Amino acid sequence: MTDASDDWGRLLQAANAGDGRAYAAFLQRIAPVLRGVIRAKSGGLGDAACEDVLQEVLLAVHLKRHTLHEGAPVRPWLYAIARYKVVDAFRVRGRRIDLPIEDFADVLPAAPTVDPTDAADMEKMIGFLDARSARLVRMIGLEGSSIAEAATTLNMTEGALRVALHRALKQLAQLRERHIQ
Repeated sequence: MTDASDDWGRLLQAANAGDGRAYAAFLQRIAPVLRGVIRAKSGGLGDAACEDVLQEVLLAVHLKRHTLHEGAPVRPWLYAIARYKVVDAFRVRGRRIDLPIEDFADVLPAAPTVDPTDAADMEKMIGFLDARSARLVRMIGLEGSSIAEAATTLNMTEGALRVALHRALKQLAQLRERHIQ
């Protein structure tokens, strides 16, 4: 056992006896060492995740410090807690890998643009509707007319226009289902 480990054992023993200063000194001395152990075992978890694991380890040490037998080596006990907490972090993360986007900003694709074939596809599908329904869908869905404007243009009440639009959209959905299958 090294001098640091002996010191840790002595400080933890005093902390378990109620010495708050010894406990603070113990935590200050083990935190940098545990941080290094966690980073070494983390396999690229990232700095923030490593700090989270360190906090989990320190919490576990606080909750379980009374379980360490007097005179038992502290370092293996701490390393075991750190190892289990790193494994828990991998379990929580699952298969997801977090990478900073700044590293890939140059190679990320550009923002999505409108597919030029969408308009032709929409017109083709609208072409299957009767003339009035097709005009309704074009006015409201493609040209952005309001219900009131479309009702005035088509000489319909707003309620009748809503019903007709609903029926036209329902028919388009059915057509789409037939063409997808």
